[in-house]
Amino acid sequence: MSQLITEDLDSAFGDDPSLWEELRGQRLFIAGGTGFFGCWFLESIAWANARLNLDLRATVLSRNPEAFRQKCPELANNPAFQFQPGDVRSFEFPAGQYSHLVHAGADARAHINDTKPFEMLDTIVQGTRHCLEFAQACGAKKFLYISSGAVYGPKPPEGVEEHFAGGPDPLDPYAAYAEGKRVAELQCALAAASGFEVKLARCFTFLGPYMELNAHFAIGNFIRDQMKGGPIRVQGNGQAVRSYMYAGDLTVWLWTILLRGTSGRAYNVGSEKAVTIAETAHAVAGALVPRVAVEIAGKPNRAGAAQSYVPSTARAQRELGLRCRIGLPEAIQRTQAWFRPRVETDGV
Repeated sequence: MSQLITEDLDSAFGDDPSLWEELRGQRLFIAGGTGFFGCWFLESIAWANARLNLDLRATVLSRNPEAFRQKCPELANNPAFQFQPGDVRSFEFPAGQYSHLVHAGADARAHINDTKPFEMLDTIVQGTRHCLEFAQACGAKKFLYISSGAVYGPKPPEGVEEHFAGGPDPLDPYAAYAEGKRVAELQCALAAASGFEVKLARCFTFLGPYMELNAHFAIGNFIRDQMKGGPIRVQGNGQAVRSYMYAGDLTVWLWTILLRGTSGRAYNVGSEKAVTIAETAHAVAGALVPRVAVEIAGKPNRAGAAQSYVPSTARAQRELGLRCRIGLPEAIQRTQAWFRPRVETDGV
């Protein structure tokens, strides 16, 4: 575990270590445990075991455990984790009992949604059904589904609340990801109605260690551009609106929703501080040294891209006492600090 992530988790969970007591000596199953979200789940389990002597173990479903071992040898070799190869849609149910199940197993990259929409839809819908069936078969007490703010479709600029009645256009060929998440949420609601404890996290936009710097996530691209010496390039017109939560805060929110959230309830997860993409680029330039130029190409935005993607998190704040601790400039600096030695060694 890097010193930066240790510091993040010390800060994130130091105020309330009692959150973890329910998990003492338990066994978890994590689908999608080797992606951005999954790595932070694993880091936090490793942290909790080291700091709190929790003896928490996890079976981690991965399409390619060996590739993960090459990418993250310290996590892959942690004795608390057992890796099971398989597809989230069809994996064999491992033997034994599991107390909690986290389903984060869906590829959110835009090019999959755009070029392989049926694969995207099937992975989300069938994968969620399969995970729910396994959770019930293995006797899990609680289930966390990692959903998305995409379920709301076009959103009001002031921040969307969980009761917002909008949705994506079902005839939009770029809506496979969003519609898949909506159907997956319905499956979770049906499971919750049968008495099974299911919580949903509708996640928005994030940054931090383990994020991808070469995907469609603008802020990751901007940090990459800065580390390569600039300029920071905005391909679109820069007017789309986003907000960014740091991964350390994200991790606290997800564990809290799993352990203390209300069953059958969705919680928005993200920052409420709205910024345009152009402002984000300038924020990256201003937060990091050396400062580099920003270039805005002004091209049309990708088809299907949301103009406004900002949550209201009043429910999570009110019901679970959650808050964002890390502001955007510090989040940018901490993300770059984690990536820099890796970039210097391996390139971007």
